[in-house]
Amino acid sequence: MSSRGFGAACKRRLPAVLDYPLLMVIVLKSSRPLRIVHVANFSLKPKGAGFFSVSFKMSNGLTRLGHNVINFSDRDVARASNIFGSRKFGVGASNKKLVELVSRFRPDLLLLGHADVIQPDTLDEIRASRPGIKIVQWSVDALFEPDNVARLKSKIARVDCTFVSTAGARLDELGAPGHKVAYLPNPVDPSIECLRAFEHPRVALQTDLFFASGSGTVPRFHVGIETTANKLATRIREAIPGLRTDFPGILGAPHKFGAAFEDALATSAMALNLSRRNDDHLYSSDRIAQVMGCGLLTFVDRATGLEEFFSDEEIVFYSDEAALISAIDQHFRDDDLRRRRAEAGWRKYFQLFDTTRVCDYVIDVVFDRVDPATFKWQPAPVR
Repeated sequence: MSSRGFGAACKRRLPAVLDYPLLMVIVLKSSRPLRIVHVANFSLKPKGAGFFSVSFKMSNGLTRLGHNVINFSDRDVARASNIFGSRKFGVGASNKKLVELVSRFRPDLLLLGHADVIQPDTLDEIRASRPGIKIVQWSVDALFEPDNVARLKSKIARVDCTFVSTAGARLDELGAPGHKVAYLPNPVDPSIECLRAFEHPRVALQTDLFFASGSGTVPRFHVGIETTANKLATRIREAIPGLRTDFPGILGAPHKFGAAFEDALATSAMALNLSRRNDDHLYSSDRIAQVMGCGLLTFVDRATGLEEFFSDEEIVFYSDEAALISAIDQHFRDDDLRRRRAEAGWRKYFQLFDTTRVCDYVIDVVFDRVDPATFKWQPAPVR
């Protein structure tokens, strides 16, 4: 597939929505559609060309459920509110505009996704003006980073519920009297993750292994030891001669954003999904949805606990570097095995974590129809 393949492949797939593992048809459970203001980073600034981000997927899922969703990009509104284009100088104006929007739109739910520009006092003002409103925050940032925890805790007392892409003890620590916390899987969206790498033989793709990292030198806790992306990438290349790699942000390679990132997915057969730490229960960066949702065979550290959802026939789990390198080499040489397992993982991910299904769960938790402490994710039936 050429480097121009992402848009073309998605365009071909759009009429065939029914060919996805399931068609999400969910009847509204409330007496009327909800009005929702979704405050998040919607990437109007070209530098942040992440148009496949969780923010867009959540809004898409809520809209498909039949709700009326207004997106409010707090960072972009702040920048647009002053002549310097500064987010810092526009904080006050962005908060004021959100209060005005809530007053005019009268939402049932205010959803905050990494809405760092919005101040806690603003939430107090909104709740005072609309006493029945539900206020919820979500985050797909790691809880092993203290700054991420601090940002969430700054609004804990003002929101009804917090959703985070980490489960277990770290999530439980965010709980407080009268405040719910819940695990949020990284959602996948058929209008965004619309590729199927498993449909293409390896020789038709440009890259055998895709591995992206924000930094090649920052320490990472992987298979129980501290390493770096640079060290791991070097060992993989040395161990498997002939392996065609694409390692953005690693070993001096430039990062890839927006269209360049999408094109990399469109031309890759397999992906290594590696977070800063890989032993926080169920945590992964949202890249796992991007690579599995596009049909790349994905390698994941077993310490993540994602075996709770996926089998070894759907994700390639490993427990040490030697096992990882051996598994990459095996699937590099056995393309039928690579394609079969990649398709199984792609199918399972959509059955579990289609964004419409994830958003339905979010609404159920917020309005007390589901207890997140006892909820079990099961594959949706194929329709």
